[in-house]
Amino acid sequence: MNKVITYPIPEGAVLQNDFHVKVRAVGTEEWQDIGCYQVKVDMREVRKASMAYFDFTGEVEVEITRSGWYSIYQVDVRPKSLQTDVSFDAKTVRLKLNRPVKLSIEINKDRYHNLHLFTREILAPPNPDNENTLYLPGDLQRVSIHRTEELIYQVEKMPAGRMIYFGAGIHYLEECTMHIPSNTTVYLAGGAVIVGTFIVSHAENIRIYGRGCLYLARFERFSGLNGIRMSHASNIKFQGIHLINPPHYSVYLGGCKDILIEDITSFSCEGWSDGVDMMSSSNVTVKNCFLRTSDDCIAIYGRRWDYNGDSRNILVTNCTLWADVAHAVGIGSHGDYEHNGNIIEQIRVENIDILEHNEHQMEYLGCLAINVGDKNTVKNVSYEDIRIEHIEHGKLIDIQIKFNPYYNPAPGKRIERISLKKIFYMGSGEETSQIKGYDEERKVVDVVIEDVYIRGKKAKSLEEANIEVGPFTEEIIFR
Repeated sequence: MNKVITYPIPEGAVLQNDFHVKVRAVGTEEWQDIGCYQVKVDMREVRKASMAYFDFTGEVEVEITRSGWYSIYQVDVRPKSLQTDVSFDAKTVRLKLNRPVKLSIEINKDRYHNLHLFTREILAPPNPDNENTLYLPGDLQRVSIHRTEELIYQVEKMPAGRMIYFGAGIHYLEECTMHIPSNTTVYLAGGAVIVGTFIVSHAENIRIYGRGCLYLARFERFSGLNGIRMSHASNIKFQGIHLINPPHYSVYLGGCKDILIEDITSFSCEGWSDGVDMMSSSNVTVKNCFLRTSDDCIAIYGRRWDYNGDSRNILVTNCTLWADVAHAVGIGSHGDYEHNGNIIEQIRVENIDILEHNEHQMEYLGCLAINVGDKNTVKNVSYEDIRIEHIEHGKLIDIQIKFNPYYNPAPGKRIERISLKKIFYMGSGEETSQIKGYDEERKVVDVVIEDVYIRGKKAKSLEEANIEVGPFTEEIIFR
């Protein structure tokens, strides 16, 4: 059965009117209009792009009209690996979809005023009338303001299995934060816009999910607000939420374990506004996400700030990453430099589309970067089936033990057992990738690189793959 679910946009939400988007289920005649949220991208020159979303089953048709006077002469729908069914004429783009996708639709080569279209399977909402549910209905015409201390006081009187339900509308959190207690579910309905951040601290058994948005674009960079902040937490699921322009990390993990980050989308346009950052955390899965950020999309560290310990057993899979600035995936920079560093290990990055990489710090180029500092050891890292579409300025791979006193009081210790397999680069103009140790005591050892394709041609050597192996390395194998 073909079916579409669209969601209202509450009055007062910040919209972008560059596109008129409508959708209908195949076999029906009635079109449904979809509004577009404004999302800001690229910290170097902040621009206003568009984001729209809906749910469906079966097959749907989408029509997109670009506002303005000019004609459409080129349409790029990315990731290209999805091979989306697209056609267009001078005024309208048409898509046919038969599975949930997260797309960038770029008209006339404009990557910065594009439409981000996110579709998902239909999600059945929970029952708001359940006796263990705190239902906050929201209002599509006016703002709801919540005293979060009072809300949490009510929730904590409920038994375990309790729920906070945000209905469609704009919800302002008093003091911009809400601490979520253990054994609680938080649901954001489609059309719910939460102005503020969720904090999960010294808590466990929490699920935050739905189809709503966390909106933080009105906060200054140095407010340090995250989309969601988890510290010393375990057994947490964060699923299906849109994060719009938090001034700091979209998802902050410090000293956490057993974490699922699934099906989220995120945008940022400030320095230090990474996507998902993990510090001294373990057993973390990041899957089916779209992250467009102005710092690292994914960053994996050891010690940082009040979090100290190793990081291990981390999976990043089936994601689309767009680094307007910095790395798509960065590993190893920060650790316990005052003692013996940390171990960062058992990392898997697989089935990833990297749409963009653009960095101008010459020592920190790299879509896939293992830049080890602070006496850290990074080992047992695998990358497989990585598709890189465009590099504005940067390189495919950067595996180095580094010492930069601006970021690291001490150099890293060791990198070992790294696997890169099925790496595809479709663009041009990339800088030379590097693999390099620091000195005789701080080496890169046992790196296997196989099945690298540059512009459709399989590289037969390190030279053809544009990879340079520097000093203090051992057992660098290319197949």
